[in-house]
Amino acid sequence: MRAFGLIAALGLVVAPVLADWNPGEPYKMHFPQLPNPAGWDVKATFPKVLADDWECTETGPVTDIHFWGSWKEDRPGQILKFHLSIHDDDPGPPSKPRNLLWERDFVPGQWKERQYGTGPQGWYDPNTGQWNRPDHNLFYQYNFVNIPNPFVQKLGTIYWLDVSATVTAPAEWGWKTSIQHFRDDAVWGDFPDPKWQELKDPITHETLDLAFVITPEPAALSVLVLGGLVLLRRR
Repeated sequence: MRAFGLIAALGLVVAPVLADWNPGEPYKMHFPQLPNPAGWDVKATFPKVLADDWECTETGPVTDIHFWGSWKEDRPGQILKFHLSIHDDDPGPPSKPRNLLWERDFVPGQWKERQYGTGPQGWYDPNTGQWNRPDHNLFYQYNFVNIPNPFVQKLGTIYWLDVSATVTAPAEWGWKTSIQHFRDDAVWGDFPDPKWQELKDPITHETLDLAFVITPEPAALSVLVLGGLVLLRRR
């Protein structure tokens, strides 16, 4: 009975880990690119698409993807679809996505969303060059877990994650910039044939990266928890 209670308790602990992601939890990329609470949200509303690169630190399926975003002027609409894709790396210069390796459309119910934080954030549309600061205060985390038929990444390889959101008008959704920088700038373009351009701060013209993290699949986390249970039983 005691073992059953421990399993149940650990199951409750694991459940939120398998959906939300928090700093300090496992990841399998160069490092988590955490959101900048005083940064920008760059318009990623279809047909706009944004992309940023990562280096794989653990060979295996990409079943869990998490990123952060906001709504222009804190006026949320309904997200009808997220289009996510993964590309290999064109080293450039400048570096940018090259060949399409994997893509998937996600509809409501296929991701989990939570309000993540607040801060005086700016809004930026790289197509027009228009920006506003401060523009909004709230930002959110979007969690995609147990992705079926996932892409399989290889240790030491550079990949690009592309994100575009289809939303109800007149709302506009943006991908949040990160406080961390990795390699070259993030890039932006427009469907159906993105002509990738580097993403720069509209005021300082410094490099911009986007907030996301690739994490271990739930099976790996479950193994860690079961390992902890075995240790508890031995004690």
